[in-house]
Amino acid sequence: MQLYVERGFEQTTVAEIAARAGLTARTFFRYFADKREVLFAGSAELQEHLVQALAAAPSSDSPMHAIAAALDAAAAALGQHHEHSRQRQSVINANAELRERELIKMASLSAALADGLRQRGVPEPDASLAAESGIVVLRVAFERWVNEPAGAELSQTMRDALDRLKTVTTAR
Repeated sequence: MQLYVERGFEQTTVAEIAARAGLTARTFFRYFADKREVLFAGSAELQEHLVQALAAAPSSDSPMHAIAAALDAAAAALGQHHEHSRQRQSVINANAELRERELIKMASLSAALADGLRQRGVPEPDASLAAESGIVVLRVAFERWVNEPAGAELSQTMRDALDRLKTVTTAR
């Protein structure tokens, strides 16, 4: 992350990343497919947290309440390292290829949430609408959170964004 911040994503090589980490480039490729994956390495774990929290939500919960439980899990997973998250997001925002990769990862999260909602018996299009809305809340809240001073809680920012979604969908 330090190299990406110091030099920029495009100018940073795998050899430099490996050297900074005290590894060889060959060892780097045992862990990451390419230098982009350094920024997205936790995606599978995040998806697992979201899906597990969704599945654990009470069966009586509405689709959006179940999504809110998943968002709480996301906030717990993502909200621990504000400065790292801020730096990571600045690197992603500065590179169109990384922004595209981020959107693909978000689409995967949405698909997993929609599948989880369908498993709970939520019909289409409700499952997809709730899942996509949840990912929009996640993206908006995360973006706001990384731009706030350290000490702000991602979980509260996430709840505020979810409340705003409720407001804008019911306001005339």
